[in-house]
Amino acid sequence: MKIIAYSYTEPLLDKNPDSQIWGWEIDDVYQDIGNRQQLRQLLKDAQVEPPQYLLIRTLRELGDSLEEIQIRLAELAELKIKLIATEETLILDESESLKSSFLQLLTTLQDEQRSRRIRQGHARNRLQAKPPPGKPPYGYQRGKNSYILDKRTAPIVKEFFDRFLLFGSLRGAVRYLEKKYNKKIAVSTGFRWLTNPVYRGDTAFKDGETLLDTHVPIISREEAAQVDRLLRRNRRLPPRTASAPRSLAGLVSCGECGSAMTVSRVKPYRQEKEYLYLRPVECPQRPKCKALKYEAVLEATIKTICEDLQNAIASIPLPDLDRVKLGIESAIAQQQNILNQLPELTATGILDPETAQLRAYKVRISMAQLQARLAELPPVNLRSVAQAITLPQFWLDLSESERRFYLREFIRQIKIVRPSEQNWEIRLIFIF
Repeated sequence: MKIIAYSYTEPLLDKNPDSQIWGWEIDDVYQDIGNRQQLRQLLKDAQVEPPQYLLIRTLRELGDSLEEIQIRLAELAELKIKLIATEETLILDESESLKSSFLQLLTTLQDEQRSRRIRQGHARNRLQAKPPPGKPPYGYQRGKNSYILDKRTAPIVKEFFDRFLLFGSLRGAVRYLEKKYNKKIAVSTGFRWLTNPVYRGDTAFKDGETLLDTHVPIISREEAAQVDRLLRRNRRLPPRTASAPRSLAGLVSCGECGSAMTVSRVKPYRQEKEYLYLRPVECPQRPKCKALKYEAVLEATIKTICEDLQNAIASIPLPDLDRVKLGIESAIAQQQNILNQLPELTATGILDPETAQLRAYKVRISMAQLQARLAELPPVNLRSVAQAITLPQFWLDLSESERRFYLREFIRQIKIVRPSEQNWEIRLIFIF
């Protein structure tokens, strides 16, 4: 008994099937990618030595239209080959009414073919780096072959990003848009703006693939990397502390009761000066842990950073970031070199236009993945900046918002340890 198998793969939509999917002892396997040349060869070989069974996954692999599928089924029936569609639990042989079986699947196949043609059109647009179907993102308009900036709304999106980069607060940036432009968006919408590749000049598709540099960006690559770092950093903090005006907000906790500590302001009656304190939010002890002066904790934090940071960095194995970046940038340059060669290969006839487009698409996907890895790396080498940030004057010259930025870059938590009721000291837990 001879058993053969056939599979068709649309390179724009499908992945090549595994040779072990059939679960039968197969004598021959015919496989087509993008055309059905092997299917014609299968029918030609079957006229000389017809097999008993032909395995396929679905009927749609036999043709691009219902007419083609019907012709192929008739040819197989004439050769008395039993057809088994493994994903449709269907067996067609010479004893079964071809017409009745075909009519049973007619509606399903029509819908599948229509959907597949639409998806093929979208896939061809993707190869040409055209935007996906649907409404363009806020800040853009749909052009002929790509998104173009909307001169009316793009400045609003840009200012939203600038506000987030300046203060590191998503909710604050959302409130700023509402106050200045009367543009009301949800916090979840603002988060989607921050993470949407479209504002970085890239196009992302539903399957997770991203194409680089498909249109004019609203923010630069450096700004995008900074946005990602701020989002990762803010995930470690309570939501409402991301935009807190004080640099220690969200970082300090009590080592005795374990409670987080909040910044409290005290302003004496008829006096302009205010005093800041750090006190536990929910202290279970009686009497409760005492509040501490904010300035005293800040000074102790800066002093401890200057004393401990270099030793902490020296004690951990850090990769050579310069070498890692150089390796990724070299890989990106190699992919770009391949991309530059494709027009020449197409002009000389080595590659046909369709194959060149598909190859260019895959290269650009690979470049996007490499660029994402590059963006995840820290902006600077820790050892190279340790000497600068361990100088007390460096911290004293910073504004409170700048100090907040640097503290959250290096410190995960500040614990208040109380050896006695009157004395206290701090213990820093660094991010690395």
